Amino acid sequence: MSPDLSTTYLGLELRSPLVVGAAAPLSEDIDQLVALEQAGAAAVVLHSLFEEQIERDQLDLHQMGMQGAESYGEALSYVPEHALFHVGYELYLNHVSEARERLSIPVIASLNGTSPGSWVRCARQLEDAGAHAIELNLYAIPTDPYLSSAAIENQVEEVVAEVQAEVKLPLAVKLSPFFTNFSAMARRLAAAGADGLVLFNRFYQPDIDIETLEVRPNLLLSTPHDLRLPLRWIALLHGRHPLDLAATSGVQRGTDVVRLLMAGACVTQIVAALLRHGPQRLAVIEAELSQWLEDHDHATARELIGCMSQQRCPDPSEYERAQYMRAIKTFHPIGEADRPDGEPLPSDELSATALP
Repeated sequence: MSPDLSTTYLGLELRSPLVVGAAAPLSEDIDQLVALEQAGAAAVVLHSLFEEQIERDQLDLHQMGMQGAESYGEALSYVPEHALFHVGYELYLNHVSEARERLSIPVIASLNGTSPGSWVRCARQLEDAGAHAIELNLYAIPTDPYLSSAAIENQVEEVVAEVQAEVKLPLAVKLSPFFTNFSAMARRLAAAGADGLVLFNRFYQPDIDIETLEVRPNLLLSTPHDLRLPLRWIALLHGRHPLDLAATSGVQRGTDVVRLLMAGACVTQIVAALLRHGPQRLAVIEAELSQWLEDHDHATARELIGCMSQQRCPDPSEYERAQYMRAIKTFHPIGEADRPDGEPLPSDELSATALP
């Protein structure tokens, strides 16, 4: 009999740990979402609705509603029809509703914002539209030299508390790893009402076009090497806070899922592998995960969760400084003689160990 791949995330019962992460190319089209479900997705996180988008639309709505306000009564006909309001977040709400109708798997809405404000009230509308949960994506790069780290952390906590106060839905918070003490931040977010953490946001670094002198976006999809950072922090956090942990970045194969479950993740979010290979990659990853469990005599995927977290691994210090010291001592650069035809060593091979 095949292993049981089911898991629980944010109070939702899922058929497997394979969740489609937030990415516009994957979730903007309902038919694509249906294809992802048919390929094996256990849940989908829709692309983000941005704070700036919501507040801009609210301003546009106010300006349109004020047209003709100081004119005669006949000017009431200038008030725009409701159809003109179908911009921004209203389209998103309709998308959530349609996804809920067409899919049998959980639909998780994504809100992207960084500062407290009226935009958080949109969370209640997402709940009304049928979302099963909300992922709050806190993606920001602080550049104000007078803004302290304590102020930034307080603002993050305040945004989470405001969104949580708006809804009864479970709330996951997607964060960057750039906090002075991430474990302390996790504790504060749990106290503010977060039900889970999604680790981690990847910042897409810009590039400079040296011919046109323009700053341009440069999208680099994740690779298996990128899962090391979420793996480490999931292992450090598992069992220490009442939070479900979701891993994102670098999940390409079934063995990647195994590693992250062992660290303590409830689910793994997949984006880059699907952008590279299409929805059918989900079926491949699921088959690899199932085969690994069977080969290692595991009846369920849940048995793996947290078995190699810091609290349960044979040497907990491996997740801290001891890992760094041992890695430095055991690293041996590849010599010129080991390189094919004397070619330069690719940068992604400059590691002490390679993932199988």
